[in-house]
Amino acid sequence: MAPFEPFVLEGTRVRLRFVRETDADALFDWYSDPAVARYLSFPAWNEASQAAKKISAMLKGYETGEHLNLVVERSSDAAPIGTAGLFHIHETNRRAELGYTLGRAFWGQGLMHDALVTLVNHAFGAMNLNRLEADIDPRNVASAKSLERLGFRYEGLMRERWIVNGEVSDTGFYGLLRRESSNQSFSTRRSKEIQGGK
Repeated sequence: MAPFEPFVLEGTRVRLRFVRETDADALFDWYSDPAVARYLSFPAWNEASQAAKKISAMLKGYETGEHLNLVVERSSDAAPIGTAGLFHIHETNRRAELGYTLGRAFWGQGLMHDALVTLVNHAFGAMNLNRLEADIDPRNVASAKSLERLGFRYEGLMRERWIVNGEVSDTGFYGLLRRESSNQSFSTRRSKEIQGGK
């Protein structure tokens, strides 16, 4: 896979950008919150060093082209509010997995929907993907509603797929095809290239 060059995706109320070292505190705030981590595939963080490891993994993903995990920030004040990304990018089959996390202080404001619409638009536009997938805990009703609002279809249940902190959970599997997406503009004009390095 080709590396990702730095860019910014502009939504209506949010922007998506590459991670920075200065995002460590925000990342730790989100991922150490048990409410935010409740349905993730790993336990809530308990050490600040985990944020540095996460940032390193995000930067490596840009370099290898294996995943595109972006920080979501509020446009009005540039406050980082969460992450949204594309993982397990399969170039030959033009598919990727969608993932996202939102800090609890920003729940219920429609900000992640704006971020995901923007990211899906980029995936089907500039990246020319044909299919997006999402793997969620079926008990995460809010996440299911977010996906369905984007046009994702429920494609099946994978039983007892995850074990996190000794708790076994299922996977609800969702998919969205390019031709089925409710956002058919797929414009690349909302992607703004940034000059210089990461």
